[in-house]
Amino acid sequence: MPTDKKLLMRGLKYMSGALPLFFMGPVVIHSSFKNQGHPMFIPILGLGIICCLLAIWFMFAGLRTIMKSMVD
Repeated sequence: MPTDKKLLMRGLKYMSGALPLFFMGPVVIHSSFKNQGHPMFIPILGLGIICCLLAIWFMFAGLRTIMKSMVD
């Protein structure tokens, strides 16, 4: 059963997109909590949460695509 190389590369691209988001999301959330009195607290917190959710989604999509390239 050969591996579909194009599909595998697309899965790795998803996972490489998730890697910076895994670091950026918590850093943005932490900096927003350090500045709770600032008027931009809520938008920056929302941006950090969106980064974390995107990281989870990209990792899930990458793993699913890699598994699809190996099994199908």
